Amino acid sequence: MNPIRCFILDDEPLALSLLTEYTKKIPQLKLIGTSTSAFDALKTLEEEAIDLLFIDIQMPELTGLQIMDILGDRTKYIVTSAYSEYALKGYEYQVLDYLLKPISFERFYKSIQKAKDYFQSIEPSLVPPVLAPNTKEETDFLFVKTDGKLVKLFLKDLCFVEGLKDYLCLHLKTEKLIILDTFLELEKKLPQEAFMRVHRSYVVRLDQIDTIERNRLFIGEAIIPIGKTYEQQFQEWIRKYQ
Repeated sequence: MNPIRCFILDDEPLALSLLTEYTKKIPQLKLIGTSTSAFDALKTLEEEAIDLLFIDIQMPELTGLQIMDILGDRTKYIVTSAYSEYALKGYEYQVLDYLLKPISFERFYKSIQKAKDYFQSIEPSLVPPVLAPNTKEETDFLFVKTDGKLVKLFLKDLCFVEGLKDYLCLHLKTEKLIILDTFLELEKKLPQEAFMRVHRSYVVRLDQIDTIERNRLFIGEAIIPIGKTYEQQFQEWIRKYQ
């Protein structure tokens, strides 16, 4: 199972610190970030691929319920709150669990088991059972929507993906395609062994990288920055081939 990429949003610094410590004790969790500000968190969550959001309900800028309305099904939620009366309302948003403050590690751990069970249940197998192994190459494609039509995209032709606010630009070997999608949704469809997020605005196909220089990489004539958030993961991948 892939690590669960999570984010913590809570306007109480002590609660935020406690949940941060809890996540560090569970290897299956990969903490992408934390915030006490709803608006700062939304900015990050619009750009990052997050599987699970720990979210408080009572916050001064936006409530947790309002944030879940904004994000919709882009991520899954575990609600954290000191107010039990919000529990039923929270479940209307199909949250995975509701943690009542103060939160013990034992209760937190049980909640993560629920999350693990959920993500394991939706994680696709690498090779569909109806296909023979030697047909995998024929399935390495996606259909993407552009200009009101579905276009067949062979992943071997995709060099990198660039985020353009509300759109994504797919840089292929011979052309570019603009699609209305998010990094979060597209990353779920791309094979992790072939593609990697290297910046909040870029996903690259690893075998298309020509040169690496300091904090940037080159694919053809394109120069792609390597963000600090993704630098360690990228360096670990490089070391495999040195």
